[in-house]
Amino acid sequence: MTISFWLILLAVIGYGLLHSFLASLKTKAQACHWFGPASDRWFRIGYNLIAVLTLLSIVFLPILLMDQEIYVIRYPWVILTLILQVLAVIVLIVGLRQTGITSFIGLRQLLLPEDTTPTRLVTTGLYRYVRHPLYSAGLVFIWLISLLTWNLLALNLGLTAYIFIGAYFEERKLRLEFGEAYAEYYHHTPMLIPGLRLPHLRRQS
Repeated sequence: MTISFWLILLAVIGYGLLHSFLASLKTKAQACHWFGPASDRWFRIGYNLIAVLTLLSIVFLPILLMDQEIYVIRYPWVILTLILQVLAVIVLIVGLRQTGITSFIGLRQLLLPEDTTPTRLVTTGLYRYVRHPLYSAGLVFIWLISLLTWNLLALNLGLTAYIFIGAYFEERKLRLEFGEAYAEYYHHTPMLIPGLRLPHLRRQS
């Protein structure tokens, strides 16, 4: 493993820490304390802009730093990986539509601050099979890239770890927001892989 591998891994860890800090309820509450209730209008879209810009800077690191190839998926198997990646993108779009793309981006909060419609817990469609279909799609996409190098491996490992850690903190927020409804959903729906239910996640009778 090269120095580039560890630099990229550390960069992804730093991104994950920043992202988790900004996504926390404490940070949102602090922003409201500093800037007033109006901060709720721009918090989500500002958070997304920071997340995208910082992630793009990390994604370019594997290209800019010295690297070495590990493997290449060649024809005809690359066709299968491309099909699965396209399906992952479709899952991502469908999942976003289910939860509301404008809310996810932050446009609804910015343009319609008077809209007080409560956030609803989505448990149908893709969310019937896994609690985090967007994360599942992301994992499929990054691990089926046809060319893997040491730099990309570091990026993939870091993003995978971040997805699991991010899901953990996200679920803590969802439990606070939806209470028993989310607890029930949690105990009956796998996290990332359809049909996979770990014994320790089942509700005790």
